[in-house]
Amino acid sequence: MFDHFPAEKAHRILESGPIVLVSTRGVDGQANLMTMGFHMMMQHEPALVGVIIGPWDHSHRALVETGECVLAVPTVELAETVVDIGNCSGDTMDKFQHFGLTAVAAETVGAPLVRECWANLECRISDSEWSSRYNLFVLEVQRIWIDNEKEEKRLIHHQGDGRFSVDGEQIDLHQRMVKWRYLM
Repeated sequence: MFDHFPAEKAHRILESGPIVLVSTRGVDGQANLMTMGFHMMMQHEPALVGVIIGPWDHSHRALVETGECVLAVPTVELAETVVDIGNCSGDTMDKFQHFGLTAVAAETVGAPLVRECWANLECRISDSEWSSRYNLFVLEVQRIWIDNEKEEKRLIHHQGDGRFSVDGEQIDLHQRMVKWRYLM
């Protein structure tokens, strides 16, 4: 009935959050972007997001130095660009310029927003206790920007090994969420 699936591929089943672009600006003033699929909501208030950013990522240094970043949420029309951003390093190029993306000043952090993305979440490190052991940073969302004029709102989700899914039809069951109504 069931087939075996390798434990090291758990992310292909459980990673359902959208791909994001992590925007940073180092103390040298250089802005950078990286593609990230390993993140998770940790709590509502304050809004905490766990992200995996290791020393192998060029953005790691800027995040550690400044303690802040922007999580930019692209929609499906940027899918190929998002993958390409993840396949090169910011230590050899200006990714905003190379990929034709627009850096926009944020309000609460030094890292830029990405104009072409549907949403941008300004974040500061809230907890880095697990960063040396698991490369896990806990970010507190400071401010969120949404482009409500953007027609395309379908997000892309990494399923591992270069496979992606795209948001489809939504179903609205908020009336059934009686236990969690205070969060709406």
